[in-house]
Amino acid sequence: MTKFGLNEGLKVSPPLSLYIHLPWCIRKCPYCDFNSHERSSAAVQDFAPSEARYLDALEVDCDQSAPLVWGRTVESIFIGGGTPSLFSAPSIDRLLGILRSRFQLRPQCEITLEANPGTFEAERYEGFAKAGINRLSIGVQSFSDEALKRLGRVHSSKQAFDAIQVARRCFESFNIDLMYGLPSQTLEDLELEINLALEQDPPHLSYYQLTLEPNTLFAKYPPVLPEEDHISEMQDQIERLTSAHGLEHYEVSAYAKAGKRCQHNMNYWQFGDYLGLGAGAHGKLSFHDRIVRQQKFRKPDDYMNRLLGPSKSDPNESGGLGLLGVASSPIGTQSALELERVLQADDLCFEYFLNTLRLRQGVPTSMFTERTGMSLTRIQASIGEATRTGLLTENPFRHEPSARGFQFLNDLQMLFLA
Repeated sequence: MTKFGLNEGLKVSPPLSLYIHLPWCIRKCPYCDFNSHERSSAAVQDFAPSEARYLDALEVDCDQSAPLVWGRTVESIFIGGGTPSLFSAPSIDRLLGILRSRFQLRPQCEITLEANPGTFEAERYEGFAKAGINRLSIGVQSFSDEALKRLGRVHSSKQAFDAIQVARRCFESFNIDLMYGLPSQTLEDLELEINLALEQDPPHLSYYQLTLEPNTLFAKYPPVLPEEDHISEMQDQIERLTSAHGLEHYEVSAYAKAGKRCQHNMNYWQFGDYLGLGAGAHGKLSFHDRIVRQQKFRKPDDYMNRLLGPSKSDPNESGGLGLLGVASSPIGTQSALELERVLQADDLCFEYFLNTLRLRQGVPTSMFTERTGMSLTRIQASIGEATRTGLLTENPFRHEPSARGFQFLNDLQMLFLA
């Protein structure tokens, strides 16, 4: 009997990705519920010591975490935040060196870095590419200066266009992140936004609906957002215009040219594994007899102090000087891991379908047993109900949402919640 409660556990490990969290940003956006923290100084030279100490901590985190995935190949890397493009190109180069020396990366491994146009400098982007970043995800959100101000963004539309032009020149691929359902946004506004985006000829486009998340400024002081019917019209408009431009709507919020899907996110949506490194990073790791969820300590100072010991301003104290003159105590023995839990059978079923049904074409039926270690008999009743109600296609070889199921995805996913 395994911790799955059924079968003999996993026969083969799923694909593995790395997620690296760089938690600082210039200013917290009012809609953002990510683990991001405004940096204490706007001056680059003042931020450099924290940047270097954080990389020291990440190096220890890698040393502690690498044994969990020894022998496995890393398929993709995603560096998110926060605003990772706040970090200097030499720091990103050092980070990738840390990862390459401790993990086995597949040839042509997709390595994505999130960038805010508010941190745009052509030389910095060129430095990221030289370091080994081959895919940039640009957080544009809107091409309207008025909308950007309402969203609390720190960049202008001109900076967004400039960043996209350099990204096209420097990277193998890039993504543009946009939002719809903004306060006072009309269908005409949205059509203009979409056309401006498509004029940039992006290999990949992500379109997210603005929602009011708990513990955000917008949740406390909510703006007036479009009605549900208006949102539905917006979704149809995005679908129509992107399709006419040759972008495939392959996932709920993702549109891509042929061969340009985000491989990192595809691994999430196919219930693959990912090791989370950095403050607040989440991970999912599969072992023969269990699948676990992990979370690292959220606050950057807590994360760094646990791994490096308290920061010391006196270079004469034990520990000496780190990079850029930052003194630190000898590497501590404390783990950066704050939470870890083993997923039970019901959790596995729900989380599996919460992810895989986001894909418009679904996944092979056999993937359920391959990725959860459980028999298909456990989900027969839910599959039957989803098929009977027309939310899932009648295909014995694939778990694939119907057109109606893709439209009412929450209703479909809830059928697998115990």
